[in-house]
Amino acid sequence: MLAALLLATATPARAASRDIDGYVRAHLDHTGLPGAAVAITHNGDVVRAAGYGHDAAGAPITASTRLPIASLSKSMTAFAVLQLAEAGRVGLDEPVTRYLPGFRLADPRGAKITVRMLLDQTSGMADSAFPDLKRPQPHTLAEAVTRLRDADLADEPGTAFHYHNPNYEVAARLVEVVAAQPFADYLAGHVFRPLGMTGSTSVDTPPAGTEGYVRAFGIEAGVSEPDWFTGGSHGVLSTAEDLAKWLVAQRDGGGAVTPVSAALAHTPAPGRDYALGWRSRDGRVSHTGEWFSHTAAQVLLPGGYGVAVVANIGMAPDNEAELLAQGLASLLDGGTPEPALPAGVIADRVLGALALVAAGLAILGVRRARRKPRWWRIAPPLLPLVPLVFLPQLLGWVFAGRRGTYAQVLYVWPGLVLALGVVALAGLTVAAARARALVSGTRGRDREESDETRGDPQWASANRRSGS
Repeated sequence: MLAALLLATATPARAASRDIDGYVRAHLDHTGLPGAAVAITHNGDVVRAAGYGHDAAGAPITASTRLPIASLSKSMTAFAVLQLAEAGRVGLDEPVTRYLPGFRLADPRGAKITVRMLLDQTSGMADSAFPDLKRPQPHTLAEAVTRLRDADLADEPGTAFHYHNPNYEVAARLVEVVAAQPFADYLAGHVFRPLGMTGSTSVDTPPAGTEGYVRAFGIEAGVSEPDWFTGGSHGVLSTAEDLAKWLVAQRDGGGAVTPVSAALAHTPAPGRDYALGWRSRDGRVSHTGEWFSHTAAQVLLPGGYGVAVVANIGMAPDNEAELLAQGLASLLDGGTPEPALPAGVIADRVLGALALVAAGLAILGVRRARRKPRWWRIAPPLLPLVPLVFLPQLLGWVFAGRRGTYAQVLYVWPGLVLALGVVALAGLTVAAARARALVSGTRGRDREESDETRGDPQWASANRRSGS
């Protein structure tokens, strides 16, 4: 009887593990994703913690491979703040300036920002008012707070949600000051160690050798992570093994925080969906993360399952770690998901086709440019230059107001940049050919008119009389 009971309880776990492995490998094969780390838990048990594929150096990704989890880090920063709140050292609804006197914005309303507003991202700070990606990057959390003295607010504090990394940079600096130790050390000693996350650490900038991939037209290319500030907001490096422990800790705090604080981290204010480092939608609690060379996702399902994925392809029109996590969540919910191509891959195919069409039309346009050129036909081929010139601003609308540089756009969507470049170059070539033909035609007509005028006897007679 005991053997039968053990078999009955073990078989579903083994079956689930096989199904997970099969789905992840099918996803990698279908999408071309080079590698991923996956952690899946059920209540207090680890169902699967494993690596798949390879990293940018060609080494196999394993359960102990350390990878950047990007903005999943925010949920860990929130745990750190909640610990200090439990100890009575921080009040969530107290002004940030009570703990960070040096926290000053250009907008005087910044004095109203509370600790909770940082964590639920309702401080009023926003990329539209302070595009931090385009600014010189700080090197420390102290510098990250100091540079906000030039920041305006997009809204009255507490009234609107704006996803903005500096919120969590300020929160991490608050932890540093209140705990009187570096933020990375505090996380290591008070969050990671109690949860057994021995392979996790936090960094202010991507360490040397952090390489992943970007994709253009279905081709993956290895890239190094740019040098940008990640502290507090998106700087944790972790493993599949540690992420499994992190997911288990979400049930009751895992001893790092109390069950009440763990529940608070997952519960948004009425009328909102962003809590404290987590987003709650449709019964699921989740968060995604994006570096330029990696993506990550974590989700807690109503049935007690937890899923975390880190993929070594960077931010793009869609988060590939999130796509894989969604497929795994559907599988765990009893569905039969089929791996699907990321929208960015499909979009690149369309863009590539348009670029080829534009090149063909350019060849045809150059050949026809000599046929009765008109000045008004020069301008239309130059129109593709407009979106190319304003591409960072245009993509800022797509990516929730986040504005970056051209170099960053090239990381995020190289296929779009290359396709637009081809289309713009094709248009420029046609416009130049038409302009050249127009100038040549005008000069030719002027010469013909000049020759005809010189051959006119009346003109010659008039010319002799004027010279006599």
